[in-house]
Amino acid sequence: MTVSEATIWKRCSTCKKGIPFGAGYFACSVSTCNRRGTDFAFCSVACWDGHVPVLRHRDAWAEEERAPTAEEWARRQRESAEREARPQTGAQAPRAADRAPATTAPAPRAGAPQDVLVVVSKLKLYVRATAGMHCSDGVVEVLSDRLRALCDRAVENARAAGRRTVMDRDFHGVH
Repeated sequence: MTVSEATIWKRCSTCKKGIPFGAGYFACSVSTCNRRGTDFAFCSVACWDGHVPVLRHRDAWAEEERAPTAEEWARRQRESAEREARPQTGAQAPRAADRAPATTAPAPRAGAPQDVLVVVSKLKLYVRATAGMHCSDGVVEVLSDRLRALCDRAVENARAAGRRTVMDRDFHGVH
C-alpha cells in the first residue's frame, strides 16, 4: 500500500478521486444510495450531481458529511468483522419451526433468476393491516418459490394453448 493510499478513506463514486480520512465529502439524501453495498460518497457537489440523472432521483440533495478518521474507520471495520463472525443467537437465529424443509423449494431452472418476486414492504404492510401480525423475512423466499412454481404451470398452460403470451386465464385452476 502506498503512502497516499493509506490516507484515503474512500474514492469518489463518480470521478474516483480519493477522499481522505477526516475530510468533507457529499452524500446523497436518497436512502437507497446510502445502504450497505452502495454507500455512495462524492468529492464535490458536481460529482453528486452527475449521479442524479443516472439513478433517476426525483427529489434529492447533496448532504455534506465528514469522513471518519483512520482510527474510527479501523474500529468500525473490526466491529463489523466481529459481528459477522459471531454465531447467530436468540432472535437472530432462525428457529427450526421457522425454517422450511429443504424439499419444499422447487429445483431452480437453469439460467432462471432466483430473485425475490414480491415487494417485501407491501407484503409486510398487508399482513399487518389485515391480521395485525408481523411477517418474517423468511416468508419472502417461500412466496417467491411458490410464485415461480405458479408461473411455470401458467407457462405450460399458455404453451398448450399455442400462445407465446402468458395470460391471467393461464393461472386459473393452477395451485
